[in-house]
Amino acid sequence: MSIVNPKIDLVFKKLFGTEQNIQLLKSLVNSILPIDEQVVTLELKNPYNPSDYLNGKITYLDIKATDENGKWYDIEIQVAPYDFFGMRLLYYWSKLYASQLKSGQTYNDLRKTIVISLIDFNYFKDPEGQEKYHRRIGLCDFDTKEIYEQTDGLELQFVELKKFKKELPDVHSTLERWITFINKAHEYTKDNLPKELANDENIKSAMEQLERMYFNDVEKEHYESQEKKYLDKLSYEKQEKLREQQELQRIESAENKGKIEGKIEGKIEGKIEVAKGLKADGIPNNIIAKNTGLTIEQIEKL
Repeated sequence: MSIVNPKIDLVFKKLFGTEQNIQLLKSLVNSILPIDEQVVTLELKNPYNPSDYLNGKITYLDIKATDENGKWYDIEIQVAPYDFFGMRLLYYWSKLYASQLKSGQTYNDLRKTIVISLIDFNYFKDPEGQEKYHRRIGLCDFDTKEIYEQTDGLELQFVELKKFKKELPDVHSTLERWITFINKAHEYTKDNLPKELANDENIKSAMEQLERMYFNDVEKEHYESQEKKYLDKLSYEKQEKLREQQELQRIESAENKGKIEGKIEGKIEGKIEVAKGLKADGIPNNIIAKNTGLTIEQIEKL
């Protein structure tokens, strides 16, 4: 099994945010982008460097890159939900978009900026049975849905990892393979990687990278801290799911009890109506009791 979890931000950054692994990043980004917007090259703007953290604290672990057309990308993974997540993404987008302009440049030098968020929680509410794990959000005309060139600078891409329900061997696209890898890397090694994943050279390489990933003391401390939070989150989710199941069982049990009591009540009311008719016809109480199952006392009270 993989000894490190690619959902932890530090591992994600070391795996996809280094110069030697730029091909892995390009594969992941292209798996998320539309087929007619595939990138040819990517240049890292903040490549991972362990020496940046030797003096203490690891802070921002998102990945910034540009493509051959000058588009900017901010790629990150988030395992835990928190308030104002969408607003936070817009804030990060705005900072990255505005930071493009250097002295002497004009608005014409601004390039589209795409924020890609892989999230290990359900952020959007979907109708039951219609869960959508990949969303692409941008600016368009409310009425015509038209996208205008000069306002097409914002794009948010969401991949909700928990909403992906496909299992091997029904995993076919590159994005499906990357999601499966990120979700289940802890189950595999480079020697037992399923063929659906092993046939993709980029994912095979990513698996090998995970197995030999090394942490210095500061990195190790950060990883262990984040892994604890991740495991706490999993434990909480399991407890919540168990509570939900128990509550559903309680409700179903109460509903079934109500239905049974309703049927019994309905049967008694029916017997009483029959007994009333027989009594009105002068039939003796003992015969009415024998045919309806009511007691003599119940019949006498009618």
